[in-house]
Amino acid sequence: MAYRSAITGRYVSKATYARHPKTTVKESKSSGASKGNKTVNRSAITGQFVTDTYAASHPKTTLTEKV
Repeated sequence: MAYRSAITGRYVSKATYARHPKTTVKESKSSGASKGNKTVNRSAITGQFVTDTYAASHPKTTLTEKV
């Protein structure tokens, strides 16, 4: 399991994830599905998808992903 900082985008350790759960995301490997071209925004705190406006207002706790 990989952990990534929502602020820097870098991979971090499990200990860092435990210390900063609101700004660190646990990533899972896809099951062979190909990545698409649609860009979505996801809150690092709740895991829910959010609007572009929300993502722009909360850049340190929002991840932008291609699905």
